[in-house]
Amino acid sequence: MTSIRRRLLVWLLASLIVATLVAAFAVYTRARSEAATLFDYQLQLMAASFPHEGMAQATAPPGTDITGTGDVVVVQIWDRNGAQLYWSRPGSPILRRLDLGFSTVATPHGEWRVFNTLIDGKVVQVSQPMRARAGLAAGLALRTMLPLLVLLPLLLGLTWITVSRGLTPLHKIAAALERRSEDALEPLPVERIPDEVTPLVTALNDLLGRLHIALDLQKSFIADAAHELRTPLTAVRLQIQVAEIARTDDERLAAFAQLKAGAERAGRLVQQLLTLARNEPGAAERPMAPVDITDVSRSAVAEHAPIAEAKGVELGLLAGPPVMANGDAAALRTLLTNLIDNAVHYTPGGGAVDVAVTVLHRHPCWIVTDTGPGIPHDERKRVFDRFYRRVAGGAEGSGLGLAIVQRIAQRHRASVELSDGDNGGGLKVTVRFPAI
Repeated sequence: MTSIRRRLLVWLLASLIVATLVAAFAVYTRARSEAATLFDYQLQLMAASFPHEGMAQATAPPGTDITGTGDVVVVQIWDRNGAQLYWSRPGSPILRRLDLGFSTVATPHGEWRVFNTLIDGKVVQVSQPMRARAGLAAGLALRTMLPLLVLLPLLLGLTWITVSRGLTPLHKIAAALERRSEDALEPLPVERIPDEVTPLVTALNDLLGRLHIALDLQKSFIADAAHELRTPLTAVRLQIQVAEIARTDDERLAAFAQLKAGAERAGRLVQQLLTLARNEPGAAERPMAPVDITDVSRSAVAEHAPIAEAKGVELGLLAGPPVMANGDAAALRTLLTNLIDNAVHYTPGGGAVDVAVTVLHRHPCWIVTDTGPGIPHDERKRVFDRFYRRVAGGAEGSGLGLAIVQRIAQRHRASVELSDGDNGGGLKVTVRFPAI
């Protein structure tokens, strides 16, 4: 599992260490360069300030060091003929390179930094061993970058504390969620939280709100389903009791006929409940794909043709070339069969039900028209509610058909419109899919 805290600490601490080391190396290099420049300037000052008067044909006794710098600096003076007039450290290397200015000379005892200058006709040479210069320069450079090295642990500790404190709001949110019970879906507080965490809390609150709605719908669905199933199951139980006390075969056959009808009604109700549950928001959805709704229409009409014929209702289909819509073929078939079933169910004998497949303004459409009693305008919104029933022409349904139609249409981003039939009577249902 990837840890944000670990990643932040690794990258920040590694970056801080690398940056500090690079800065220390730059300071060390720069300090050594500045020290070398300073030592060269010191040689110049020493050569310019050395007393030259009265030194003709003079040498310092062995061991004499008038510079006060021990074996770090050696001074030699020659006249214009090359005769040595002065030597501050007898026994030290004699550097007879008389080129004026700075130079670096290699000797058996190591390299020396040499400065030659001409004063009053004499060549004054001030030299210093490079090893001594390097030691002094390194010491100066180390002392210069010492504050950076001392500051590094402090910066690492502050970074560790800052990252840990910066992630505290996330830990608090996680702790608040862990303390909640499974039915506590109140939104999380958004006060006093960092701006970077606000989108996360907002998204969680939105999810909690949708879960709250889904659970309420589920509880309502279960309660309504239990209430609706109670009636047919009670009727089945009563018919069983009637069959048990029947005295004649005709009474017993009549009771069994009612029992069979009640069982069929209960089975149909259960099937519709399952269909509605599969199309509730949040249910597992099959992937969408192009569907020929003309082919679906032919299949659905053929399935209901015997039922319509038995009732004396004329069921027709008006369809031309294939019309494609993006969706779930099984769910779309369920949508259309519910519309046809409702239309046939509420249309009296001698009436007609027409199913049309068309394209209106680039929108694939299903239009189901019947010659039944229709639906009053003030009830056209309520008929999409679950278990809302209206008795028309002696027919009574389960109150789930149009609710199922509405849920499937919402999944497919389609609209369902109810209007009067073409002749002012009956009902016309138009399902309009998204534009092609």
